[in-house]
Amino acid sequence: MNIVCLDLEGVLVPEIWIAFSEESGIPELKKTTRDEPDYDKLMKWRLGILKEHGLGLKEIQDTIRKIDPLPGAKEFLDELRSITQVIIISDTFTQFATPLMEKLGWPTIFCNSLEVAESGEITGFKMRIENSKLTTVKALQSIGYETIASGDSYNDLAMIKASKAGFLFRSTDKIKADYPELPAFEEYKDLLDAIKKAL
Repeated sequence: MNIVCLDLEGVLVPEIWIAFSEESGIPELKKTTRDEPDYDKLMKWRLGILKEHGLGLKEIQDTIRKIDPLPGAKEFLDELRSITQVIIISDTFTQFATPLMEKLGWPTIFCNSLEVAESGEITGFKMRIENSKLTTVKALQSIGYETIASGDSYNDLAMIKASKAGFLFRSTDKIKADYPELPAFEEYKDLLDAIKKAL
């Protein structure tokens, strides 16, 4: 039994924080897991910036509603789901992901949750589990699945390396150079072909 584990942002949809950075005019919020491997540190830093600017969940959700999946992402996902099981494993939050899941046809997503005050201020975040991508892949393997994984950032590398087949997709030049052993693709068709071969 195979199951494909995909990252969300940068793979199927644009980076939410980059879109919000552009919308809010706060360039510092462009930093993502492509730049900062420590997700906990990155999120605490982001929440500090939001607080400083008096921005909360509503403002981010308003931006997310305007985000569409990357061109070809839904078709890629539909075809992939017609031939095998697929789970999106993301470090995003349910409060961010829901509008995007609707646009992608409601695939299964495992992600985290935000702690939000009544005022709408994001006061913290709750990670589903430590090292969620790697832990989830190992859990799936422990119940009889062989995993195939793909992502674009530092926080995807552990699940990619732990899977029977793993691929970088639209990653950075630095990550591709640092991990030359990982096949890297730019187009959904090529990623789909590689996954089909691995099934």
